Amino acid sequence: MLTDFLIAAVDFTTLPVRPEAFTIPAVNLFGSDWGPFALRWYSLAYIIGIAGAWFLLTRMIRKPGGPLGQKQLDDYITWATLGVIGGGRLGYVLFYNPDKYMADPMEILRLWDGGMSFHGGCFGVIAACFLHGWFAKYSGLRLLDYVATVTPLGLGLGRVANFVHGELWGRPTGTDWGIIFPDAGPEPRHPSQLYEAGLEGGVLFIILTLLFWFTPARLRPGLLSGVFGIGYGLSRYIIENYREPDRQLGILDSGLTMGQTLTLPIIAIGLLLLVLALIRKPVSA
Repeated sequence: MLTDFLIAAVDFTTLPVRPEAFTIPAVNLFGSDWGPFALRWYSLAYIIGIAGAWFLLTRMIRKPGGPLGQKQLDDYITWATLGVIGGGRLGYVLFYNPDKYMADPMEILRLWDGGMSFHGGCFGVIAACFLHGWFAKYSGLRLLDYVATVTPLGLGLGRVANFVHGELWGRPTGTDWGIIFPDAGPEPRHPSQLYEAGLEGGVLFIILTLLFWFTPARLRPGLLSGVFGIGYGLSRYIIENYREPDRQLGILDSGLTMGQTLTLPIIAIGLLLLVLALIRKPVSA
């Protein structure tokens, strides 16, 4: 089976059950039956990603010079969850499909139908960092550095979920590792979701983790956030060349996809943060 995967296109349509969701059976709580519940892979990625980020951040803030305490971190996770979901949804509505949602605004609330934007979710998390930092009296920028270090974990999980769900597929390809997705026609396509999982998730996570634990980068506010912005931006910009553009948008008049267009400011801000972090004096541990 693995050999077949490597030498020929895998046809998801031949699977007996399309792996878009799995079901949690009904359970009895307090005398009432609850369920069954359909838990989408993308939802599971959010749950594991947020829980994993909290687990890692709990250990990271124990390192000397951490910007906040455990109670503040626990409070922030709630803010970040609202930021990533609310920002991700709003970003998708505004940038990727505004006509659809303006025609029926109630559709915005139907999160279970899909439609999230990383760029919007990123803005939501950044806003949560600075707002919570302002209320709790600590540096939002320093927290953002810590959050940026663990964010690739969630990105990688999300892209794997996209792959399993058979969405956000790549462009047609003649390579031996092309995948046939049920809703994308008969031609094999780049598994661009896995490309993104590998770069935005795996490689970027390793780079940021090494910088955090084995260099004084965490003591230079904005440095890790800058590296994340540059690393994510370049990865996304390159892989967009292998990813099928959104049907409702296609290629923009600029010759770029919407994903590439929204990524350019992230790269620019990342460069600015990196330069400022390097010229400023580091904080004490």
